[in-house]
Amino acid sequence: MTVGTAAKPGHLDVLGRVTLALLVFDGFLCAVLSVLFLPTYLGATPFPISILAAAVANLALVIAARSTTGRVGTGVLPLTGWGFGFLLCMFGGPGGDVLMLASVWTLLLLFGSLVPAAVYLWKVSAKAAFGSVSPTVGEGTR
Repeated sequence: MTVGTAAKPGHLDVLGRVTLALLVFDGFLCAVLSVLFLPTYLGATPFPISILAAAVANLALVIAARSTTGRVGTGVLPLTGWGFGFLLCMFGGPGGDVLMLASVWTLLLLFGSLVPAAVYLWKVSAKAAFGSVSPTVGEGTR
C-alpha cells in the first residue's frame, strides 16, 4: 500500500511531497545528532552508539521514503539529507570550533550509516529489475 500517490503514476499529491520533505529533513537531523553524540564515552572507553543509531534510522527513513512513493529512486532522498548534514558538520564554526575530529570513528560513522541503507536499496532495485522469480542452479529448460 502506498501513501500519497496521485491519480497519475509517478506523481505525488501534497501529502506525499510533505512526507518526503520531512523524511529528508529527518535525514539531515539524524546526521547532525549522530555527529554530536559520536564522541560519547562510557567511563574511559569510547562508546560510539550513534553509529548504530544512525544506521538504523537511515534504513528506516529509506524504507519510509520508498513506501511513500513506491519507487526505489526516492529512497535516496533521506540519504542526501543525511549527507548534506554530515558535510555541514565538517565545516568549522566560529572561533575554529570543529564538530568532527580526524579519527576512525568519523569514517565508521560515514560508512556505517550509509552502507545498510545502500545495500537495502540495491537489493530492492535488483529485485525490481530482475523480477522476484529466478531459476535455481541446475534447473534447465525441459
